Amino acid sequence: MTAVPFTLDEQVQARLVVQKYGGTSVGSPERIQAVAANIAASVKHGHAVVVVVSAMGSTTDELVDLAEKITHNPRGREMDMLLTAGERISIALLCMALHELGIDALSFTGSQAGIMTDTSHGKAKIVEVRAQRLCEALEKDQVCVVAGFQGVSPTASVTTLGRGGSDTTAVALAAALKASACEIYTDVTGVFSADPRIVEKAQKIAHMSYDEMLEVAATGGRVLALRSVEFARNYDVPLHVRSSFSPETGTWIHDQEKNMEEAIVTAVTHDTSEVKFTLERVPDQPGVAAKIFRALSDENLNVDMIVQNVSTGGLTDISFTVPADERLKAITVLEDASFDLGSMGYQCNEDVGRVSVVGAGMKSNPGIAATMFETLAAENINIQMISTSTIRISVVVAKDDVERGVIALHKAYDLDAQ
Repeated sequence: MTAVPFTLDEQVQARLVVQKYGGTSVGSPERIQAVAANIAASVKHGHAVVVVVSAMGSTTDELVDLAEKITHNPRGREMDMLLTAGERISIALLCMALHELGIDALSFTGSQAGIMTDTSHGKAKIVEVRAQRLCEALEKDQVCVVAGFQGVSPTASVTTLGRGGSDTTAVALAAALKASACEIYTDVTGVFSADPRIVEKAQKIAHMSYDEMLEVAATGGRVLALRSVEFARNYDVPLHVRSSFSPETGTWIHDQEKNMEEAIVTAVTHDTSEVKFTLERVPDQPGVAAKIFRALSDENLNVDMIVQNVSTGGLTDISFTVPADERLKAITVLEDASFDLGSMGYQCNEDVGRVSVVGAGMKSNPGIAATMFETLAAENINIQMISTSTIRISVVVAKDDVERGVIALHKAYDLDAQ
């Protein structure tokens, strides 16, 4: 992402904060009024404020349902035009609520705020921020209320940023405007050591590194969108995840100092929204894997964990996971690949889930993997796939075993007692 040069008064910039409110936070007129009161309090404390909002409650889902009643194969451009209507409703209503409190506020669509994207409808990436109009409003002491999740392409078409796009909008604006912080307001009080709905003793985490939060977001922690954390790390934007329903301090995500005491394991995450494909008995020779995953990439499919089995008789199996909502696209690709490569076909297993342990301290503490595998074995949980990074270990297990595995691992790494 690049930011077109602009001049923002240094005093305004020093007190600038970007706040993002999700769909639950603006889910009703009463909630919008409560958000407006929170913004007004920030203004009265001397902050210059840019606000990014999502569509109200389930508005986006309702718009998708409307489209499906018309066609099962809508064109991407028109789908984006439809879905961005939800955020436009939110920004207008929130400005009205602010006006009622005596706060001067202006609403901006993504294109009006200068969010320039590529041409990929439904999953557009921000390539540039042209924030001059926001700067002009901020220097007039106006609150800028920006529609999240959307931008505009070089061909002047409305685009959407995909799942979690409002988070990405907020962090991109904070980076471009050099805000002091980006506050992500949601329906939870911060990032927890596990899903509190599953683990009763899950603890709120006070501070996390960008790298830890990236792994948490990538492995099922749905508090923040992965791309927003990548933006924050790349542009060193401090993030504060907190509740819009409570004034308490949430979780700060930033570039932690190296001498800070690092927990060995920070969080246990899970994800049951993926499916596992196995392409069976493909030739074990150079270029085969490249053909398979190039074909998947050309369809804009996000492949996650990959395992290739040991070759037998010059043939092997290749397994990988993809998001469940992209299952049909993957099937289309694999049907063609099976024929082209002379494979014995493929299997699709929807009865799977992923469990992961994440922690910066894993880099310097041996035995983390052993503890994980021993704990799962004690629960009679079979591991189907394994993937690792320097600060994460992930396993694919049967979907019915996921919650039991999360609870056991949270206890095994002493996270219950934090």
